[in-house]
Amino acid sequence: MTSAPGPARRRLAIATLVVVLLVAMVLAVGLGAVHIAPGEVIGAISRGVSGADLNKADAVVLTLRLPRVVLAALVGAALALAGVLYQALFKNPLADPYILGVSSGAGLGATIVLVTVGTSFANRAFGVPAGAFAGALVTIALVVRLASRAGRADTTSLLLAGVAISYTLAAVTSFLLVVFRSSMHSVVFWMMGGLTAASWQYVGVVAGMFAAGLVIPTFYARELNIMLLGDERAAQLGVNVERFKLLVLASASLVVAAAVSVSGLIGFVGLMTPHMARLVLGPDHRLLLPASTLAGAIVMVLADLAARTVLAPVEIPVGIVTAVLGGPFFVWLLVRKERR
Repeated sequence: MTSAPGPARRRLAIATLVVVLLVAMVLAVGLGAVHIAPGEVIGAISRGVSGADLNKADAVVLTLRLPRVVLAALVGAALALAGVLYQALFKNPLADPYILGVSSGAGLGATIVLVTVGTSFANRAFGVPAGAFAGALVTIALVVRLASRAGRADTTSLLLAGVAISYTLAAVTSFLLVVFRSSMHSVVFWMMGGLTAASWQYVGVVAGMFAAGLVIPTFYARELNIMLLGDERAAQLGVNVERFKLLVLASASLVVAAAVSVSGLIGFVGLMTPHMARLVLGPDHRLLLPASTLAGAIVMVLADLAARTVLAPVEIPVGIVTAVLGGPFFVWLLVRKERR
C-alpha cells in the first residue's frame, strides 16, 4: 500500500505543477497567428493589471488570448476534479464524466436551454449552466440507479449503464437539433468541444461554479480516502456514507456543468489526468485532488493550443484533440485492468 505523502512532498508536487501550468499558459497566450514573446505576454498582463496604456499586442493578449487560455485551464481543472471524485466514489479508475454519461446529460440540459430560450449572453452565462447542472445531476442519479445491486454499484454495470445512457442522451440531443434546425450549426460546433466564444464574463461564471464545487472535496479529502476502504468500513469509521455520496455527486455534477456549459463535450480529460497523477503521486486525496486539478488544467491548455495551431488558420474542436489522446489511453487502462 502506498504511504501517505508528507507535507514537504505535497508542497513540492503542487509547486512544480503550478510552475508548469503558468509556463504552459504563457506559451499558449503567445503562440497563434501573431506570435508574441513570453516577455511581452507578461508585460501585457502587468500593464493590464496596473492600468497603464495598452498597445495593439496588449489588446490581443488581454481581450482575445488570455481569457481563452484561462477558460481552458478552468475547464480542464473542472473535468479532472470531477474525474477524481467519480473514481473515488465508485472505486473505479475508469470512471469519468464522459464515460459515465454525465457530460452527455449536461450537454442535453444545455442544448434544451439553447434551442428553446436562445443564445444571448444572459442565457449562455446563467441559463445554460443551470440546464447543464440539472442534466448532469439527473444523469448520474439514473446511471447509479441502473448499475446498483443491493445498494452497491457494480463496476461493469456502471460503465455499461453510462455508455447506454450516453448514447440515448446523444440521440435525444440530435433529435432536438433536427426539430430546431435554426440552432443546429452553433450547437453542433459547441458540442464538439471548443472555446471560441471565450470571454472574461464566461471566465467569471465558470470560476464561480468551479469554486463552489471545490468546497466539499477540499474539506473532505480524508473522507474520500476512507471511502476507498468500502462503504461498510467507511460507516464504521464515522462517515455518513449516503449523505457524503450525495454531496460529492452534487459537487462533481456542478463542476462538469460549468465545463460543459462553455466548452461543450470534451472527453477523457477527467479520465487521463487523475489516473496519471495517481500513478505518480499515489492515492492520497490530500495530494491527488490538487495535483489532478492542476494537471487537468495543464492538459486542457496544451490541447487547446494544439487545436488552435496544428492546422492554422483552421481551428480543430478541442474535443477532437482530447479524444485522439484519450481513446488509446482508455484502451490501455482496460487492458491493464484485465491483466491485473
